Amino acid sequence: MTDDVRALAKRMYGAFNARDLAAAKTIFAADFVSHPLGTVGVDSVVKAWSGLHVMFPDIQVIVEDMLVDADKAAVRTSLHGIPAGVEEQALPSMMEIFRVRDGRIVELWGLSSLSRPGR
Repeated sequence: MTDDVRALAKRMYGAFNARDLAAAKTIFAADFVSHPLGTVGVDSVVKAWSGLHVMFPDIQVIVEDMLVDADKAAVRTSLHGIPAGVEEQALPSMMEIFRVRDGRIVELWGLSSLSRPGR
């Protein structure tokens, strides 16, 4: 199962970077829960991804480390393509943990160093 979880994580970040919003429906479960955003459903993923792509048109999420254990993955990423002045110090990063069921991401926890207006 760990290989499947790892492959799904790579698909998720690849879809985000390719702006492939339709892929979210094949990556996330219909009842997906995002704990950081307090949202449920695939449409919430599409909305979040779209918002980031509009705010930062050149954004790319680069996987730096990934640890997989059974049905869970912990992934540390760096965020590239953020314009100068938005994040002046270190390159923005995220730490996400997600759980997989039946080949889809069903739950996600995460922290980000990226400052977002209105948050």
